[in-house]
Amino acid sequence: MKINIIYIFAVITLIASTSCQPKEKVRDGKLKVVTTTGMIYDAVINIAGKQVEAKALMGPGVDPHLYKATQGDLKKLQNADLIFYNGLHLEGKMGEVFEKLGRIKPVKAISSDIPDSLFRTSELYPGTFDPHIWFDVSLWKEAVRNVHRNLVLSDEANKLIYDKNAQRFLQSLDSLHLEVIRSISSIPENQRMLITAHDAFGYFGDAYRIEVTGLQGISTLSEPGLKDVADLVGLITTNKIKAVFIETSVSEKAINAVVEGCRKKGHDVKIGGSLYSDAMGPFEKPEGTYIGMVHANVQTIVNALK
Repeated sequence: MKINIIYIFAVITLIASTSCQPKEKVRDGKLKVVTTTGMIYDAVINIAGKQVEAKALMGPGVDPHLYKATQGDLKKLQNADLIFYNGLHLEGKMGEVFEKLGRIKPVKAISSDIPDSLFRTSELYPGTFDPHIWFDVSLWKEAVRNVHRNLVLSDEANKLIYDKNAQRFLQSLDSLHLEVIRSISSIPENQRMLITAHDAFGYFGDAYRIEVTGLQGISTLSEPGLKDVADLVGLITTNKIKAVFIETSVSEKAINAVVEGCRKKGHDVKIGGSLYSDAMGPFEKPEGTYIGMVHANVQTIVNALK
């Protein structure tokens, strides 16, 4: 994967300037936390609240697979006391930055303490795991626990607050998990098929017993070919699937080609709605929280397929 010269220079500049700083610096004010995705930011806010100064690099509609840090992002990372990222190659273009920064400050992959046995493997990318762990709420709880542990390690003075908030948030996630099970089970079994632009919902399918098919692989770096479109058209028409779904962070061009292909074969499949996959909604809206995002996705899926 090629990285342009300007980006390499920015990374080198960041590392050079940061490596000159003492490793154990005295923190001025609140703990400064930077996250990559909104889902991780949401976990930090639910656990730490106003005890930290938290920022997310990737906002609504941003595809982390393709994201490249800006100059402003590199400055935020340089000034951070603690950095969280997803790992499992989700933030593919930022791997070098995290590796370098991890030598001089806490940089934590929220997936790092989860047993490999709980991850989905990829048929297209042997030796790699599916990074979309937030779509199984029970698995995301393990990532939240990792966030909690590292917040306490970096800010022990607020341990009691973090412990209390983490316990409350984890209980909310337990309730959410059960709600998703009930909602998806209301879809007739012969219509329980979730078809999306890329294969982000595998964990969701495994956890909530709905068959999942993505036009692209687990990374949007791959491009669907004509055969991929034709195969999906055949699957939809054979099973008389009512709806397919677009994603807020992925181009809908390929899914539209599938819809048109189905129409030419005499099956009118509709766009069932837009799902939040690799990014949440705007932070000021309910869909800009992890729980709100999951609720919105499930409601959209059930309304289209039931």
